Amino acid sequence: MSTPRADGRSPSDLRPLSCTWDIAPQAVGSVLLKCGKTEVICTASVDEAVPRWMKEQNVAGGWLTAEYSMLPASTSSRKPRDSARGKVDGRSTEIQRLLGRSLRAVTDLTALGPRSLWIDCDVLSADGGTRTTAITGACLALRRAIERLQLSGKMTADPLRTPVAAISVGLLDNLPLLDLNYPEDRDAQVDMNVVMTGAGRLVEVQAGGEEHDFSREEFQSLLTLAQEGLKKVFAFQESSWKSRPKAAPLNPDSA
Repeated sequence: MSTPRADGRSPSDLRPLSCTWDIAPQAVGSVLLKCGKTEVICTASVDEAVPRWMKEQNVAGGWLTAEYSMLPASTSSRKPRDSARGKVDGRSTEIQRLLGRSLRAVTDLTALGPRSLWIDCDVLSADGGTRTTAITGACLALRRAIERLQLSGKMTADPLRTPVAAISVGLLDNLPLLDLNYPEDRDAQVDMNVVMTGAGRLVEVQAGGEEHDFSREEFQSLLTLAQEGLKKVFAFQESSWKSRPKAAPLNPDSA
């Protein structure tokens, strides 16, 4: 797997990753995560209440949900805001549901207490892998929010059981590639998004062929490639966490 790609990477290389902490000062937790030319702002907000359905059904603990959007200038041609269209487009709905499922899979909702955490992921620049970048960044924003809730005395237990992250893989000209950028994703015969926990367990796998089918062996090779790539993503997450700035006191008006 040494054939260079258009951006000079080998098939098993990740794009450069970087994390800027506390990018949104009013949020309880926030990061700007960059994966190559893809940039996503991930913020965490706290509501000291739970959804009505939890009260009605006497469900203990708290709730965690997510929203996702692409800012108008995130793509080469302006993307209209959902508010201007009067509805959230189907792709955004699918991705924000994936975000919510991915985070809830690694969070002890009972340990959250009777509160709701909202994770918002807004794409500043899209060059492929926006959903996977959003999941990886959302986990960091969530972890920061938990830290600040603990520092403020609002939470004692750590509800995050293990980190979660995601990566894309695909077949392009029959070659397995890790971490597809937009041109690669557009032209891929098969593309796949893999969400995994830090313990190596799968949360979700989204795989499909575009005018192309694929074998079980090809599926397995892509899954293995994703797993190896995610080991590097988790190492990046942990390195970013260890180098984070000291958490500022929680603003009473932000929670």
